[in-house]
Amino acid sequence: MMVERAIISGGGSGGHIFPAIAIAEELKRRNPDIKILFVGANGKMEMEKVPAAGYDIKGLDIVGFKRKFAFSNFLLLFKILKSLKKAKDFIIEFKPQVVIGVGGFASGPTLRAANNLGIPTLIQEQNSFPGKTNKLLARGAKKICVAYPGLEKFFPADKIIYTGNPVRSEMVEIANKREEAFQFYNMNPELPTILIVGGSLGARTLNESIRGYIDVFKTEKVQVLWQCGKFYFPELSNELDLIDHTNVECVQFIARMDYAYAMADVIVSRAGAIAVSELALIGKPVILVPSPNVAEDHQTKNAMVLVNENAAVLVKDLEARNNLVPKALEILRNEKLSKELSQNILHFGKPQASSDIVDQIEKIIKNE
Repeated sequence: MMVERAIISGGGSGGHIFPAIAIAEELKRRNPDIKILFVGANGKMEMEKVPAAGYDIKGLDIVGFKRKFAFSNFLLLFKILKSLKKAKDFIIEFKPQVVIGVGGFASGPTLRAANNLGIPTLIQEQNSFPGKTNKLLARGAKKICVAYPGLEKFFPADKIIYTGNPVRSEMVEIANKREEAFQFYNMNPELPTILIVGGSLGARTLNESIRGYIDVFKTEKVQVLWQCGKFYFPELSNELDLIDHTNVECVQFIARMDYAYAMADVIVSRAGAIAVSELALIGKPVILVPSPNVAEDHQTKNAMVLVNENAAVLVKDLEARNNLVPKALEILRNEKLSKELSQNILHFGKPQASSDIVDQIEKIIKNE
């Protein structure tokens, strides 16, 4: 059943926005004439990223509940009621066949309004530990597409479809790119390579874990491509200019993630849902350092799904400064461990996630 009109709602972070755009792209691939409207939260990054991807977006004045006592929590009820009314107006005006929620502040009012209007909804949950919004919306959803097994303890089992997370294909297509990748980054193809990915803003713990080992990389004949983030780059760049860092390439942002993945022998990353999903398709040895600054410690939960199957190595944030680089060097030296990690993580890869999710959307519309 062809989808002709759809609303996609959610955002707040790349972990919500990029899967949403990937779903939209698959919908559009199947029906180039489809009309898609995004609904996000005013002031959040989706209001910039979604138009940049070529889609229309409407904004709701909605924020999250602060865990600490704050006066803004008293105003939240009024913002929720106002957002419900506004979301209802968007839906009545746009007349979607289906509303898709990807998590984040805006998806709550939008999917609730859709349920009240009798419009079928689908939830896409990226993490192994669902957010509060998706747990509250599960009862009204027709289907819940999840990225990890075992979410029956959070959602109705008969609604769960294990699809994996949609990822941007250009990020994970690394076949036959290794040689051009080393040329692109002007690095030595003869040396083992560690890739450090701290996100676009950077990760202080990862940066501090690397800066103390600059001399070690040269001694060990290992090179590092280090994404430190735009916030930390000026300081670290000045620091590196004062020392011999020929084995370390420090960048604020990795423009060609496919090249970075292609030349890496070991990858160090946070354990955000989309990062983990990309890594499962890459099939390289991975060290995950979960961020402690996320709701419900969900990055540790994401990581442990892989770690329990010997598909990744966990280094806790508090221990990273002492243990991260030694662990990466250990994996580089241990061919058996490297091979096991590479093979095991591929079992979690879901390359058809976007297609499988859109299949479910089409079935929902057909059944309606």
